[in-house]
Amino acid sequence: MATMRRTARNFLISFYRTISSATFPPPPVVSSRRVVVTGLGMVTPLGCGVGTTWKRLIDGECGVRALSLEDLKMSSFDKETQLSAFDHLTSKVAALVPTGTNPGEFNDQIWLNSKDHRSIARFIAYALCAADEALKDSNWCPTEQEDKQRTGVSIGGGIGSISDILDSAQLICEKRLRRLSPFFIPRILINMASGHVSMKYGFQGPNHAAVTACATGSHSIGDAMRMIQFGDADVMLAGGTESSIDALSIAGFCRSRALSTKYNSSPLEASRPFDCGRDGFVIGEGSGVLVLEEFEHAKNRGANVYAEIRGYGMSGDAYHITQPPSDGRGAIMAMTHALRQSGLHPSEVDYINAHATSTPLGDTIEGNAIKTMFSDRTSSSALAFSSTKGAIGHLLGAAGAVEAIFAVLAIRHVSKLFTHFFQEVVGKYFWNCSINS
Repeated sequence: MATMRRTARNFLISFYRTISSATFPPPPVVSSRRVVVTGLGMVTPLGCGVGTTWKRLIDGECGVRALSLEDLKMSSFDKETQLSAFDHLTSKVAALVPTGTNPGEFNDQIWLNSKDHRSIARFIAYALCAADEALKDSNWCPTEQEDKQRTGVSIGGGIGSISDILDSAQLICEKRLRRLSPFFIPRILINMASGHVSMKYGFQGPNHAAVTACATGSHSIGDAMRMIQFGDADVMLAGGTESSIDALSIAGFCRSRALSTKYNSSPLEASRPFDCGRDGFVIGEGSGVLVLEEFEHAKNRGANVYAEIRGYGMSGDAYHITQPPSDGRGAIMAMTHALRQSGLHPSEVDYINAHATSTPLGDTIEGNAIKTMFSDRTSSSALAFSSTKGAIGHLLGAAGAVEAIFAVLAIRHVSKLFTHFFQEVVGKYFWNCSINS
């Protein structure tokens, strides 16, 4: 044992000597590496693809609908159990990705049903579909080994495949554990979305998967931006993905009283950020993926540049497992850090895509944070803000990425994004919140 320890110690000493005597280029200057967006891809409750989703969004359409028994993904259970579960759900609305073979629909036959896809759960398939569109949009399909090594993936998720866990647990109850799929674990791991994307295209750069609930998509983009700034990669696919519309996930959110229950008979009205009639969020699903690229790299290959990412801020309010503090200090800190890194002043911000999930407490506190951060600009026409969750529900781990794409497209097309079904604000706010009721 002592010999082994000495050997390990000698190896480390030798390793450090080798490093210290080697000649390395100076570390990259972070501020000199600008990061731009060159490709977009998405799968949302408004449709499959950026074009379909964007058109339906600006046309004021809504992807929320009533839940059906089939949506609960309980095929391994008997009919009586399925009906009982459905009956006990207090929220019966959701924002599901439209599936089918028509343009603008997610095609299960392509992404899920072949034998090669046995290890791919729906949330992974959504990420693969969105990544495919983003790469084609960016015209980035590297064939050289060096380019593949300089391309990474940062796609996170919030929950993974709870429906797979539920089905597998049922096998234990039925004493049929030998029927458990060998792909069970790979299907439920969040990092497998990034893993499958990297394997499909041979990308050997940083492979990263954030799991930070609703902040996942934003974290994935920000982390990818920093990887490019620090020189770890020249190109990163970044975003989030989610598919948690199933009996167990919905039941869990119902028990935490987070979901809307008042609009089961009128689902199009259920997700209403900032509105005084809001009573909880509507669970959604989908994926958003952006191609981030170092600016000079993009310019040298003639890539189309949508926007530049100037700043990224993170914080933790250290307050409660689900509720933010009433003063919104966590959000204020994150916005402050992002602005500081960007070199921008609050007066230079023209539009905010708010998180606003349609919960009574969360929307109010976020509104307070925005008002504190941007002062009197919130009551003038100088600053516009909205929440697109009124149209697509809350996509959990994919929300930040999908909404980042919406913000990029709003900049690109100089479009004002609406808050679907915002009718009457609660409290003494004077927000310049774009409305589409």
